[in-house]
Amino acid sequence: MPKLRKMLGRIDAPETVALMRLIETQSQATLARWAVCYARSCCLALYEAALPGDARPRAALDACAGYLDGGELAGAKRAIREAVQAAREAAEPVAQAAARAISTACATVTTPTNALGFLFYTAAAVAYSEAGTCRSAEEYDALATRELERALDSLRASAVADEPHPAHINWNC
Repeated sequence: MPKLRKMLGRIDAPETVALMRLIETQSQATLARWAVCYARSCCLALYEAALPGDARPRAALDACAGYLDGGELAGAKRAIREAVQAAREAAEPVAQAAARAISTACATVTTPTNALGFLFYTAAAVAYSEAGTCRSAEEYDALATRELERALDSLRASAVADEPHPAHINWNC
């Protein structure tokens, strides 16, 4: 079996560039809410199917949603650290990618560029879930492209038109 990539997708792909341009127009709160919701809808079931007894990623999503609704940041950060640990401990590729996606999406509450980063983990989780772990790089790239396009559509639907306070984004890629 070939070594699996932790992330799927290309930074120079048209769908990625479109995501970056749209992310640049949104506030950190909008990005964080969208990232938490998207990770919950795309990744949580994948993780829980592989590791049904581990509630750490769900707890991180809940804690970050709570923070975005006025809760405390310290609790959200603790839950994110636990989700990161869940990703480190997961040996199964889908669960590992899903936990990485969830923890990175949750970290968008403090780092707005994670609104893009978590999508590459999401693409891996979805691709490995749909196609298994023995496919060609071309097949995985096609699945990643499809997932990034789906994420772009989702962000477009959640985006605030003429956002008055867009996040300050510095892409280091």
